[in-house]
Amino acid sequence: MATRLMTPPSSSSTNFSPSSSFNNEAKLFTRFISRSRKSCLSTWVSQIHSKMNAKKHFRLKSSNGHPLNAVSLHYGLDGKPIAKENIESPGKERQSILISEAEKGESTLSITVVGASGDLAKKKIFPALFALFYEDCLPENFTVFGYARTKLTDEELRNMISKTLTCRIDKRENCEDKMDQFLKRCFYQAGQYNSEEHFSELDKKLKEKEDGKLSNRLFYLSVPPNIFVDVVRCASCSAASANGWTRVIVEKPFGRDSESSGELTRCLKQYLNEDQIFRIDHYLGKELVENLSVLRFSNLVFEPLWSRNYIRNVQLIFSEDFGTEGRGGYFDNYGIIRDIMQNHLLQILALFAMETPVSLDAEDIRNEKVKVLRSMKPLQLEDVIVGQYKGHSKGGRSYPAYTDDPMVPNDSLTPTFAAAALFINNARWDGIPFLMKAGKALHTKRAEIRVQFRHVPGNLYKRNFGTDLDKATNELVLRVQPDEAIYLKINNKVPGLGMRLDRSDLNLLYRARYRKEIPDAYERLLLDAIEGERRLFIRSDELDAAWALFTPLLKELEEKKIVPELYPYGSRGPVGAHYLAAKHNVRWGDLGNEMYE
Repeated sequence: MATRLMTPPSSSSTNFSPSSSFNNEAKLFTRFISRSRKSCLSTWVSQIHSKMNAKKHFRLKSSNGHPLNAVSLHYGLDGKPIAKENIESPGKERQSILISEAEKGESTLSITVVGASGDLAKKKIFPALFALFYEDCLPENFTVFGYARTKLTDEELRNMISKTLTCRIDKRENCEDKMDQFLKRCFYQAGQYNSEEHFSELDKKLKEKEDGKLSNRLFYLSVPPNIFVDVVRCASCSAASANGWTRVIVEKPFGRDSESSGELTRCLKQYLNEDQIFRIDHYLGKELVENLSVLRFSNLVFEPLWSRNYIRNVQLIFSEDFGTEGRGGYFDNYGIIRDIMQNHLLQILALFAMETPVSLDAEDIRNEKVKVLRSMKPLQLEDVIVGQYKGHSKGGRSYPAYTDDPMVPNDSLTPTFAAAALFINNARWDGIPFLMKAGKALHTKRAEIRVQFRHVPGNLYKRNFGTDLDKATNELVLRVQPDEAIYLKINNKVPGLGMRLDRSDLNLLYRARYRKEIPDAYERLLLDAIEGERRLFIRSDELDAAWALFTPLLKELEEKKIVPELYPYGSRGPVGAHYLAAKHNVRWGDLGNEMYE
């Protein structure tokens, strides 16, 4: 039992005015109590730490670098977790429940994948959950429930998801046994997304599996955004945990503009608190995006250079070598700006440009990201280029145009490509262009961050580079996908008797340096949600700031019916993107012939 520290009675409870001698005695007594408190607290914390050190810990760590069972902001002074995230009906007071070590050992985790029969669930969520189980990252007592409108039995669900499960390359010997163990913990409940009665049936099944233990429940909403509020309402009223935490993971898109995003947030917060909502952007869980802040803040060589004094421009590039196959109806309602730039690329930009946070705590990092987003100059139409891919024949093969998709109107003006120049109005980045480029049906698949540094002033070797000084520019590249890598372009002398210079790469190619398979982004984000780590999830004010930046531009594009520039399927995109870069004295870094291209 935790010792309760008592405070001395207040002098206000007495019926007389204390004399000066009594005041002196009272001060001495207060000092004595204060010292006793400190001593008691010190002893108490010391005992807790000794108990914790004696206890066998997981070696696994959540994405903030702390062990999964380390004392954090989600724990009390005694190291016991505080279940402060119960869903309650509107108006009902939230209760904090202090869980004893014995109760902690008897807790269960129930993960419900809403929309379990969809592609995202089958291809990403269930495989990620299995990977966490395979790596012993999930607690001993856990169950996985699929929930969807499709009528399925438990066995049919297991057969469906077993086709997408894979094991780590370096641990395949026990793969079949692990799959069987995982599938035995998977169950199914059919029901409508707006039916509290059907969610009550889910609740009964969850309670059967939880067997009276302390229950923590995670709901993953793998459904269209127009269903979010119905699901959250039904889950909160009929299937929330009665004695543990309840959390909800929400997939993008989070609205189409500031107004719809704000309305979605308001509706969700009728049933959930902000700390129960985990808005997932899977790009924030990618290994190289995670490594971005490590590279900057833990290497002295980079942090002093991270400003307008040494950096000439920053490029955020996303390209896919396929079109909208199978997603034409969804994509035509959103377009490349909403689908990629407003979330994936803008989140990476905020992480890249933020000031040093006070700590690695989620709120400290997200506070700095919000400052960046609020400091950004409003996007101007003249700093944006939009494009749409057209049909193309190459090598005897024909490639369809975007409007050839049967789900896309023939007169659609939805951009499948966009490039934009953004600026941050603060002391660190004033005047530095951040160029974004995202597109479908391009010549290659890639996602990368490119940092181009300034030219060397008074360069002694400029004659060796000729008139094109851009060839002599140092460049730092973080390849997010595929073939994860970090490399720095430098100038060096070619061996020989003459003075011939060459541009070379100092590289960290992940597949060569690290033999282990890199976890999928969904694995990291699911683990963080289970642990209550919010650093890689988007807070509501972040979302508001991001939409405030892009909404005026999107409205102008739609109201003026800006016609996108056509580009051939499999090309490098519209020519206008090169003019946009040249306007800001920038050359796209992905155009050269590179070692890793």
